[in-house]
Parts: sequence; C-alpha cells; structure tokens
Amino acid sequence: MSEFMHTTQVAEARQALSLLKANMRVAVKGKDDVIEHTLVCFAAGGHLLIEDLPGLGKTTLAYSLARSMDCSFSRIQFTSDLLPSDVTGVAIYDEHVKEFVFKPGPIFANIVLADEINRATPKTQSALLEVMDRGKVTIDGEAHAVGAPFMVLATQNPVDYEGTFPLPESQMDRFLMRIRMGYPQTADELEILRAPRMTYDSIQLNPVVMRTYVLKLQQLVTQVFIEESVFDFILKIVSATRTEAEFEAGISVRGGLSLKLAAQARALLNGRDFVVPEDVLDLVQPVLGHRLSLVRQTSDALEERNAIAAVLRKITASIPAPV
Repeated sequence: MSEFMHTTQVAEARQALSLLKANMRVAVKGKDDVIEHTLVCFAAGGHLLIEDLPGLGKTTLAYSLARSMDCSFSRIQFTSDLLPSDVTGVAIYDEHVKEFVFKPGPIFANIVLADEINRATPKTQSALLEVMDRGKVTIDGEAHAVGAPFMVLATQNPVDYEGTFPLPESQMDRFLMRIRMGYPQTADELEILRAPRMTYDSIQLNPVVMRTYVLKLQQLVTQVFIEESVFDFILKIVSATRTEAEFEAGISVRGGLSLKLAAQARALLNGRDFVVPEDVLDLVQPVLGHRLSLVRQTSDALEERNAIAAVLRKITASIPAPV
C-alpha cells in the first residue's frame, strides 16, 4: 500500500463506487463500460462529453448518476436562442429589499445535463467555461459558487451539422473525457422493450452513497500512488502526440494532467491505491481523443474521430508499457 492511503480507505472507496455502478445498472442496461467511464470521470472531479446519436440513454445515464447519490439534477436544452443568463442566472431588482437579487440559473445543480450543447451559440457556450473550470459563476462582478460535487454531462450529435456551432478547443479542453453510448446488445434492448415505457424522471432509484462521502472520494483519488515509470509512460504518450505528423497540434499540459487524474480514479474504482499501465491505456482514447485534430481536415466527424483513434492506438502500441 502507498504511504498516503490506508487499506480501509481503499476498500470503502471501492465499495462506494461498486454500489453506484450497481445502482446505475438498474436504469442503464448493458452499458457497464459507459457507467465505469462515467464514474471514473466523476470520481476525478471532471466533466463528461457524450457524443452519440439521440435516443441511446444519455439523459438516463446522467439522471441515474444524480439519483444514486441523492444529488440535485438539472437538464438544460441547448438551442440557438438560449442566452447565457438562461444558463447561469441573472440579477433582478427586488422592490422589497430595494436592491438587485441574484436568481440562480439551472447550472446551479450537482449534476447538470447540457443537452445538445453544440446547438447553442458560441456566446452561450462560453458561459460554461468559468463554471466548468472554477465551479463558480460571476454575475455583475460577484462570484457565486455552484456547490460541490459539480459535474457537467454534455451531449452532442456527431453527424448532425445543420444548425450547430462546433465547440471550440478551449471548451473541449474543459471536458475530462469524451465517450459514446453506442447501441445496446440484443438481449439488453429486448429487456428495454419489455419494460413499461417511462421518462427519465420517473426512474425510481434510491441513493446508495451520501453526498458528503462523494467529496471525500474525490479527495482520495488525488492520493492514489503513481510510480515513476508510470509517470514516464504517460509523458511518452503525451509527447508522442506532439511529434505526430497527422495531428495539427499535440496534447497540452492540461491533457497530460487529465490522463494522470483519470488513471488514478480508475485505479481506485478497481480497488487499488496505485496506478498500473492498464489504467492509462484504457483511458487514452476517452481522455485524449477529443483534444486532438487532424492536419487533413474532413467534413465527417465520425471519420475524423476514428482516424484519431487509430493514430492513438499506433502511438500506444509503439511505447513499451512499464512492468
């Protein structure tokens, strides 16, 4: 065991994450890998971008995470006419107290689903930058903390470009991870078809982890031990993206730190207080993929995504993992 954590702490953390996973599986059928990556992102204190077609359970995933922890949940439908104040809130003059009073927007929740985020204008998208980076909203020079834990799960359709505004690099970099839901397996979809039709907010889930422990869990993630050879492994992967001819630019320092933090969270999810190379390799695609773009531009988002994934696989295959 590392000098920073006790065996009981690791066992409690693994039990908490296992309870969350089991609870979310009640609502999200046949998507264990998606649930695990969502929990890794949440435990690391990051934000998640889910890029996939509509109707595959993205809202259900976000809602089940919030309900499993007795956290507040908010859903924001992003549209072209959505204003920044519709997201963050606005100061309104109150006749009774004779002063402006801040009315918080829907961003003030523990788990926020930003649905179809790329349908909003860049001005509205930028309203999320501060709150995703610093956990607060500044209105008229006054900062308002959104509270903790805080996580934004944003969705976007990768093939629908009409009426959309692609997220800039600065916005994409605020997401710790990007994943896909994918279609369910036949047996899982059959179970979904047999169940009574229901909306996401009618899902009945009891909280299995208290909100106070979630904050403790996120602190424990930062204490997971990383051996020097694993640090070197992470750095070699990041450095290789900067010299790769097919990439327009390599991974930033923030990207490298994100890969490290996500690997620590995955280790804790698997009941370890130390990171192994498999933790890093499992998270290279979801943590680094959305931070890269090709020199050879393409109009097909899925084609570009697959091409970036192929180059990342080539890079990781060329770098020996530490023993």
